[in-house]
Amino acid sequence: METQSDRCICIPCARQSSSPAGPDVAPWGRLRDALALAGKSLAESKPDCVLVYSTQWFAVLDQLWVTRKRSSGLHVDENWHEFGEQNFDIVSDTALAERCVQGSNAGGIRARGVDYDQFPIDTGTITAASLMSIGTDQIPVVMAANNLYHNAEQTEALGGIALAAAEGKRVAVIGIGGLSNNMFRETIDLKEDHILSKGDDEWNRRVLALMEGGDVDGLRKVLPQYAAEARADMGFKHLYWLLGAMKGGFKSATVHEYAPLYGSGGAVVEFRVQ
Repeated sequence: METQSDRCICIPCARQSSSPAGPDVAPWGRLRDALALAGKSLAESKPDCVLVYSTQWFAVLDQLWVTRKRSSGLHVDENWHEFGEQNFDIVSDTALAERCVQGSNAGGIRARGVDYDQFPIDTGTITAASLMSIGTDQIPVVMAANNLYHNAEQTEALGGIALAAAEGKRVAVIGIGGLSNNMFRETIDLKEDHILSKGDDEWNRRVLALMEGGDVDGLRKVLPQYAAEARADMGFKHLYWLLGAMKGGFKSATVHEYAPLYGSGGAVVEFRVQ
């Protein structure tokens, strides 16, 4: 069976949409529903494994990959703890994760595995796993960290390394991160949540339209300016991870939902490479 990444999904950090209060706030509930819809689409593609990169799992010295078979515990977001807690039990493809570590090192990106109890899995990864029904015995995951010193090119290379390591498997790929990352700094009425500024909203919609149109060249051209002007989450590195795993491009994309997350931008986007 050839390695394929025919389901690539970009999702928001989901800080609030993952919480018990999330569905009660209209835009957060829509994002939650969109994640479930994307998870159904992913499952229908029957992947052997899902490659996951989250901007919210920070690494500094090395590129980290989870090499523990089962990661479980009770998670409370370090910033949004008032919105509740999340139980998680995530199954990893440890053999593939080890190959990703080896491939990273061979490719000149220093890497190592993470394998110990109670490792602090981030909110975005836990949310994706729970709402999309991945990280199970049937659909295990490989979790990759966001090294804060890696640029877009290195992150794209990592996506390609992960895909190459998965040779012989049918894989789906998920990039977790936000759109515009400007947030309200004061307490707001959650029912009044909206994208912080008109400029951020225009930028988000422009980038999402390029994705839907499959305009990879146009997207690559505007991403640096988008990252600077809308303060795109971590420079939009999660998209570069997806591009690496999609061998540099994609045919089309479907925006399942676009909504605010306390002023920042969130979307659930499904990419197709075939």
